[in-house]
Amino acid sequence: MVAADGVRPTVHLHTDSFYVWIRTGFVQPHLPEAACGYGRGDYDVVLDGVVGPWALQPFRDTAKRDGLDLYYVVLRPSLEATLARGTVREAKELVDVEPLKGMHAAFGGLGALERNVMDTTEQAAEETADAVRRRARSAAFAL
Repeated sequence: MVAADGVRPTVHLHTDSFYVWIRTGFVQPHLPEAACGYGRGDYDVVLDGVVGPWALQPFRDTAKRDGLDLYYVVLRPSLEATLARGTVREAKELVDVEPLKGMHAAFGGLGALERNVMDTTEQAAEETADAVRRRARSAAFAL
C-alpha cells in the first residue's frame, strides 16, 4: 500500500514517548516487539531513540525471522554540538553534561558500523530528517 503522495506508509516511534504513554503492558522501547508489528503491516518504521550497537542483535534476529529489511542510522554530531543541543532540550531527561558526554562516547569508534554514521553537526533538525529520508533505505545503512 502506498500513500496518496507516493511515499510509503511510515510510523515514527519516538522511544522516549514509550515511557510516558504506555501505562500497562509496557514494552521496552528498545525491544524489537515495539516496532515489528508495524513492519509486518508493511510500514516503514523509524525507531527514534538511543539504540546502540549493543542492542542490535534482537532487531537483527526479529527482522530475519519476519522477513523485514533492517537499516541502522547513527546520527552523530560533534561533541560540542551534542552538548549545545542536549543541554537546552525541553525534556527533563538527558540534559546534564556528563551523561551526554558518556552517550556521545558510546557511539564513537563503531568499527564496521561507522558506515552507518551521519555527521549532523552542521544540520538543523529538518535537514537531518530530510537526509535520513533520502539515505536511510540505502545499502550503506542496511544491516
